[in-house]
Amino acid sequence: MTASCQSAYLNSQKSPVLLDIHQESDENAFVNLKNFSNDFVFDMKYATADNFLKEKVYPCGECFLRVKTIKALLEANKAFMKKGYRIKLFDCYRPLAIQKKMWKLVPDANYVANPKKGSIHNRGGAVDITLVDSLGMELPMGTGFDFFGEEAGHHYQNLSQEVLDNRKFLKEIMLQHNFKSFDSEWWHYNLNNSVADKVSNQKWRCAD
Repeated sequence: MTASCQSAYLNSQKSPVLLDIHQESDENAFVNLKNFSNDFVFDMKYATADNFLKEKVYPCGECFLRVKTIKALLEANKAFMKKGYRIKLFDCYRPLAIQKKMWKLVPDANYVANPKKGSIHNRGGAVDITLVDSLGMELPMGTGFDFFGEEAGHHYQNLSQEVLDNRKFLKEIMLQHNFKSFDSEWWHYNLNNSVADKVSNQKWRCAD
């Protein structure tokens, strides 16, 4: 199925009980992470004006991802929780139309994927994340989310030891759970091999 014919809205309806991701038979289906776990913190930036676009571009702060991405993310979060931390999400699946808007503002492939090829976010295989402690406080990571500068990169070393250790901790656990990092953004992780998935432009309506 191509992006152009994926016009149906994604289902934002919340399940009254948590569902088991392992009961989902289609690894490539888009589902809502909130139906499968209460153990994540959500700060979905593009559902607010607190982002580099300076406007709300998602109707509400849902986190849609492919089933296989959620399976890996759940396991990564379990590993963090054993050490007293949890994943906080800034962005998940992103419709291609939003990618085009981002590219228009920041046409630099170091920070924003060219919509002609599509982002892994547009494929349901990418997450933008940080970590919070047991009190819900974000760990210091040196820059904010969507900071467009060299300081946000994994190879940048002119940071405090605490920040370097936090970034390393986040990266090591994510790499152990079938994700790979993105050099210029400490917060961005792609599910391995997700570049082979189709780009999607499916939107979602907000559940009542």
